[in-house]
Amino acid sequence: MGVKKKYLIFCVLIVMIPIFSVFFRDGLILDMAGIHLDRFLAKKIVVEEKYSQVDTNQNSVADPLDIVDTARKEVETRTRYKSAYYESGYPPASEGVCTDVIWRGLAGAGINLKDLMDKDINENTSLYPRVEGNPDPHIDFRRVPNQYVFFQRFTESLTTELIPNDPENLAEWQPGDIVIFLEGTDHAGIISDKRTKDGIPYLIHNTPPFASEIKLTSYKQPIAGHYRWKF
Repeated sequence: MGVKKKYLIFCVLIVMIPIFSVFFRDGLILDMAGIHLDRFLAKKIVVEEKYSQVDTNQNSVADPLDIVDTARKEVETRTRYKSAYYESGYPPASEGVCTDVIWRGLAGAGINLKDLMDKDINENTSLYPRVEGNPDPHIDFRRVPNQYVFFQRFTESLTTELIPNDPENLAEWQPGDIVIFLEGTDHAGIISDKRTKDGIPYLIHNTPPFASEIKLTSYKQPIAGHYRWKF
């Protein structure tokens, strides 16, 4: 291959890689890098804020935003994705999986998800698919299917349909909401208080290699559950 041809290929790659990063899965790569770009030609959509104003810890921040702020710390510190079993039940702060974003976020609003789930699992073991009749408080609360059952039982279930450019539907997705995916790879995340110009909410989650904040439309699996804590 001649020098000119190699140079041409190099120039094409230099141009194409940034374009690919912008358009691949709605900007997923850039979002994971912490670079959040809006669609330049997108129409601005105003989405009503409908989250609870309850402030349990009286820190002048509504509980749903406490959940978001605490979950976002996972993104800011680039919490490393690592799936492991821990004798204490809790992984070190520097590592975790998607379900750790959930309990850590809820803890920001004073909610101890582990204690609540352990209690219900002990009392209703057969309802939880990843327990298999033998409760283990060191891991049960960190299983996506178990969180799914718990949220189905004790939180407000909301729409799983996300409709772009529909202000009424987009307003159903509020900060602090919990989203569960069960098809393909089990996954979970928390809806951010950040939106694109056209109203699409961001999702705070943890997938390899680390926690990130991405557009909800970037995660292509069907949404199995969408929940809101009963503050």
